[in-house]
Amino acid sequence: MQKYLAELIGAFFLTLTFVLTTTHTELTIIAPAATGLIFMAMIYAGGHISGGQYNPVLTLAALLRGRLSTNDAISYMLAQTIGAVAAAAIGVYLHGSSGEAVIGLHGNNDPIAALLAEFLGAFALAYVFLNVRTTQSNAEFGFYGQAIGWCTVACGYALGSVSGGVFNPSMGIGASFAGMYSFSDLWIYVLGALAGGGAAATVFTVVYGRGE
Repeated sequence: MQKYLAELIGAFFLTLTFVLTTTHTELTIIAPAATGLIFMAMIYAGGHISGGQYNPVLTLAALLRGRLSTNDAISYMLAQTIGAVAAAAIGVYLHGSSGEAVIGLHGNNDPIAALLAEFLGAFALAYVFLNVRTTQSNAEFGFYGQAIGWCTVACGYALGSVSGGVFNPSMGIGASFAGMYSFSDLWIYVLGALAGGGAAATVFTVVYGRGE
């Protein structure tokens, strides 16, 4: 139970930070940095309990890598989604209390470009995660939280203007509940990200092998 709670807490604060910084006029420019830094902090806070995934993309990658059972993977994804939706609800309330206008629904001008952006961002995150978190050669290094966190920052700045820079299906669901994205666009944030994670796991197996 502790590891599922750790995943819920991490996903909650990851989504809360994303919602509040992305939708606040004065904070939009630092949103990718804030999201990456809270991701990093939560990995160090709960990584020894659950692995610090907080993202179904990383959970899928761990499952395909053979580092997570199917039952745990499903439970992780459920906990992550519950945390993200709860964070979205609280984020909307806090956003409104700050004097900002109510968050409005919007769609993507080019859904294929957004899908590709989410795929690429999720691929990068999952590929980094598998290399720094699941290999024996990196087992004694404590930099994995930094690697994943800074990868989130870089991808957020590089791809955020195309898709919003979510790279996380649970956070995409939460952001949709917050009113940041139209539910008709939710498939972009679920399908694109999970496809990116699955592709990264496949490429990782080819590049690194299954030896460790």
